[in-house]
Amino acid sequence: MSYGLVVRRLQLMKIARLCLPLVAFALATCVLMAEPAPKAKPAAAAQPAAATSSLPMAKPEEMGFSSERLQRIHEAMQRHIDAGEIAGVVTLVSKNGKVVYYEAHGMANIAAKKPMQKDYIFNMASASKPITATAILMLVEEGRIRFNDPVSKYLPEFHNQKVRLFKPGAPGRGGVPTETPTGELVASTRDFTIRDLLTHTSGLMSAGPFNADKSAPIDEELVPSNLKDFIPRFAVPPLDFQPGSKWAYSNWAGFDVLGRIVEVVSGKTFDQFLKERIFEPLGMKDTWYAPQADPARKERLATRYAMTPNGLAELNPLTPWSRSTTYFSGAAGLSSTAEDYWKFMQMLVNGGEFNGKRLLSPAMVSLMISNHTGDLYEKSGRKGEGFGFGVSMITDRDQADTLLPNGTFGWPGASGCKTSAAPKENIVLSFMVGAGSPGAATTDFETTVMQALLK
Repeated sequence: MSYGLVVRRLQLMKIARLCLPLVAFALATCVLMAEPAPKAKPAAAAQPAAATSSLPMAKPEEMGFSSERLQRIHEAMQRHIDAGEIAGVVTLVSKNGKVVYYEAHGMANIAAKKPMQKDYIFNMASASKPITATAILMLVEEGRIRFNDPVSKYLPEFHNQKVRLFKPGAPGRGGVPTETPTGELVASTRDFTIRDLLTHTSGLMSAGPFNADKSAPIDEELVPSNLKDFIPRFAVPPLDFQPGSKWAYSNWAGFDVLGRIVEVVSGKTFDQFLKERIFEPLGMKDTWYAPQADPARKERLATRYAMTPNGLAELNPLTPWSRSTTYFSGAAGLSSTAEDYWKFMQMLVNGGEFNGKRLLSPAMVSLMISNHTGDLYEKSGRKGEGFGFGVSMITDRDQADTLLPNGTFGWPGASGCKTSAAPKENIVLSFMVGAGSPGAATTDFETTVMQALLK
């Protein structure tokens, strides 16, 4: 054998020895891949799929919040759920337009054992009012109406209304004397204005004994009707006080009259105006009327509860405002999600703009969230607060007994839904719930949010 051939064979043997481990590893891998995979352990508890969200997110610490302290929100909400005060709730917190906390707690429906989800739809009740106010402010900016216009300019039936006289009674809420009607009527000193309706200083069917003479319409009668046909009925009862002389909540009539003014001035039905001018530009895809009548939304509708001596009970039937498909109430008709309503409130915090779509000017937003009632709102029993156009705001947080900063604004609904915004701090905090007895839970939510803000 030649010397060259010997060298060649030795080289091949060396290569073979080097390759043997690689071949063995490859064979072992093939065997393992051929064996069946071990069975997965069963999940401890099946959880519904998390709802997708397009909201801009940020880590809490990036926005000055403590992640650890934000977890107190869930602990607080769970305490109120365990106490039977609420069934479930969706909570959302953002700063500088970035969401730092967004969670669903408890049940959307107790009987069906249906867990709450982030994208569930809630009856907003009177939290509809800030949206109606925004529609009016848009028309003011266009020069089509003015704040001091008498409502009778657009709806003549409200001209020269009578005012009923009351006599003071025993102290009521917040030490404010209760009143009882005397049966005596006097002429109004002036027609109430759009400003009066926006600030609840009109005297129109205000909270209290407004129906003493049985002339006010019954809420169930609105269900088959519409704003055009129904609104004239609000002009029948006398006013509860001279326009502009006090603050008293016009829970139903005032903001439905504003909705009708939008129709008269714009030439569109109120629902069309809201859809085209507010909901679509802001991407509020789930904010609408009567979701229980829409198969696509019905499955995501959080059950609304009432508190009874025996605990939470489903509210059945739903309020007439929330179930009518023809009467589009500006006072209490809308339903929405935490995500949708956040977009609306963030638009206001941004000075009237959201995602490149401008609805209002910064000057108009500033006017909206300023106190227009002097001390009248405080005299109604709300210490440390004022009232603007469709929203209240904190003027003295020490007097209001809250950690929320001065300037925080918003308006809650009887369903318990409440979204507040602190414009200087650029914070929005949303509490979406299906009623029950949510008052203490709302306060605890606001407290746990603000105690988690460290910078």
